[in-house]
Amino acid sequence: MPSSEKQGSGMPFASFRRSILHIKGDQVHSVESSQESNSLDPEMELFQKQVFSRFHELSMANADEFLSISWIQKLLDAFTSCQEDFRVILSNNKAHLSNPTLEKLLSEFFDKAIKALDICNATREGIEKIRQWQKNLDIVVCALDCRHRMISEGQFRRARKALMDLALLMLEEKESGSVFSHRNRSFGRVKNKEHQRRQSAGHSRSLSWSVPNSWSASKQLQSIANNLVPPRGNEIAATNGLAVIVFTMSFVLMFVLWILVAALPCQDRGHQIQFAIPRQFSWGTSFFLLHSRIIDEFKKQERRDSNGLLKEIYQMEKCIHHMTDLVDSAQFPLTEEQKEEVRYGVQKLSSVCEVCKTGLDPLDRQVREVFRKIMCCRNEGLEFLGRVN
Repeated sequence: MPSSEKQGSGMPFASFRRSILHIKGDQVHSVESSQESNSLDPEMELFQKQVFSRFHELSMANADEFLSISWIQKLLDAFTSCQEDFRVILSNNKAHLSNPTLEKLLSEFFDKAIKALDICNATREGIEKIRQWQKNLDIVVCALDCRHRMISEGQFRRARKALMDLALLMLEEKESGSVFSHRNRSFGRVKNKEHQRRQSAGHSRSLSWSVPNSWSASKQLQSIANNLVPPRGNEIAATNGLAVIVFTMSFVLMFVLWILVAALPCQDRGHQIQFAIPRQFSWGTSFFLLHSRIIDEFKKQERRDSNGLLKEIYQMEKCIHHMTDLVDSAQFPLTEEQKEEVRYGVQKLSSVCEVCKTGLDPLDRQVREVFRKIMCCRNEGLEFLGRVN
């Protein structure tokens, strides 16, 4: 599908990491929180509680799980559950959709949904990059696996080449910080080796969706975050409480996309994203805690200059640095101490590769499903609006 948004200027990634969000604190709308609570029927109140529960659980993840592939999968599960609940609420309240205020709010939400589809595509491109890195690491594991044979200098040279190729790929990813020099491949498959070669060189052509070189995930996120303001009391009353539900789902959409862009390699992550966490809502505390933990991870990333907050990326980079030092310092014949270091390094590297092998494909399918859920909810919502007009 075509890129949905023409974007403005960007900022370097360092600015993004130093100040990813601007938290405005409790806004003037907090005085209306009691009105919001009193205006919601039981179905809508349950939706708010479910949002709190799902994201509170995510915020309580231990350090080993937080921002891992399995945690991102749980994040997407929480999002799709909220999306389905939101769709059901709209379906059950068709009679109120003719309200001009609600129609405006829904139209804005569906515009944000279109922009979200681009980020889903870009996220899948990031997953594909990690797959390519993992393939290089598989070569290193295969070359240096000394469980059943002695390791020769030739095998060390093979491992060194794979590590150098991988370091180059990851360096290009970092240096592309503002703008990538390629087009995303969307939901298509790589058809042949020539296409794969062009993709690895950074010049792949999309099979169904492409963006100009100036496309930016961070600018797209900012356009989704813009005008994301809690509804006022008169809007809540005029829409029978549905304005609160639309705002909640809009915030959930934006926040989940922000985490995906932060965690995975993504075209132009380098821009300061600004939005306020609405702490006057019951679910605001969960998002505030999540935001605080992710900001802490950004500070750590700034020190280690990582390609993404995903835990498996950090583990990859750590293993790569260790194995590169080991390969570069090796002298033949290897001492028993060096052999043990190789065995330990290969074991750690193999564990990371295995997690990626088993986790990336399900994650990829899940992002596809999120894409479809967003699109179906938008289409169904527009159909509802069309019937009442």
